[in-house]
Amino acid sequence: FASNYARAENDLYQTEPWATEALLRHLILPGEAKIWEPAAGSHKIADVLRAHGYVVRTSDIQSYGRPHDAIFDFLILRPHREPHIDAIITNPPYGKGNRQAVEFARLALERCDCWVALLLTAKFDFGKTRKFLFRDNPRYFAKIALLERIQWFEGATTGTEDHAWYVWQPTVLDRIDPICLYAAKDDVAAD
Repeated sequence: FASNYARAENDLYQTEPWATEALLRHLILPGEAKIWEPAAGSHKIADVLRAHGYVVRTSDIQSYGRPHDAIFDFLILRPHREPHIDAIITNPPYGKGNRQAVEFARLALERCDCWVALLLTAKFDFGKTRKFLFRDNPRYFAKIALLERIQWFEGATTGTEDHAWYVWQPTVLDRIDPICLYAAKDDVAAD
C-alpha cells in the first residue's frame, strides 16, 4: 500500500544505522578504504562507516544541518572520474519511476572503478531498461535484501516498501555470478 507521506523536493530520507551495518556484514573493505558518500544527508550512513574505521568523504546538494566535504548535485556536476576512492556507498535519491536512482547508479559506475553500493527499492533490478546495470554488467556483484523495512521518519510506523543494497565490484576483479544475500536487524544485533 502507498504511503500517505507528502514528498518534498530534496527531502531527507535518513538511513537507519542497522541497514548500513547489514551492508558491512557482507561487504568487507580494507580498514584504510576511502569511501565517498555522495548523498550524505545528515551523515547516518557516513557515521556508521566512520565507526568502522573508514575514511569517508561526504557530499550532497545541501547541508541538512551537517557540514559536508563538498556541496553539489552528483547528477549534474563533476563529470570526471574519482581515482582515489575505494568505494561509493549511499542511499541515492530515487525520483519518479526511480529515474534519478538509475542515473545515479550509471554515473557512480562511470566515475569510479571501485566498489559501488546503493540502497534502493527491492524491485530496482527488475525491468529491461536496467539490464545495463545488472544482467549485462560484468561488475554487478550482489543484491543484499533487507528482511525488514527501514523506518525513514520519526514515529511508530515503518516504511511501506522493501529495500536492498545493490553492489558492483571494481573491474580489476574476476567476474563472478552475482549473488543474493539477506540481512535483518537482529543479524546486526547478534554481532
